[in-house]
Amino acid sequence: MEKKIDDLLKKSQLSVTGGRRKILELFLQQDGALSHSDIEKKAGEKFDRVTVYRTLQAFLEKGLIHSIPTSDNSIRYALCKDDCFGGHHRDDHVHFICNHCGNTMCLEGVVVPSIKLPRGYTAQQVEMLVSGICKSCSR
Repeated sequence: MEKKIDDLLKKSQLSVTGGRRKILELFLQQDGALSHSDIEKKAGEKFDRVTVYRTLQAFLEKGLIHSIPTSDNSIRYALCKDDCFGGHHRDDHVHFICNHCGNTMCLEGVVVPSIKLPRGYTAQQVEMLVSGICKSCSR
């Protein structure tokens, strides 16, 4: 796992630090998305709020993670797939938030439908958030 983390950081042209390693490891271990506070809690006391924030910003800029807006105006973060790179996210999948467990997941196989805008309008970003009950909670 440590080699994979180091390789991902180097591929993204980020220096390998303990904080970046730990936070990237959290994303790799997580099935769904993480909030800033989730990362702070799971990373432990040695990473302060500013370190977590700066690490998340660096990961966003390099295309390692993407942000997911939620219905309560908070932001969650999830790992990007291989087709994202520095500042250019191919985030054309649907995000799902479970009303029961609160987890937010990327549904890679479900694509955001194309939106036909009126003449003169240009879309720069389209996001789709679906809420309901996830498959784990439906059992």
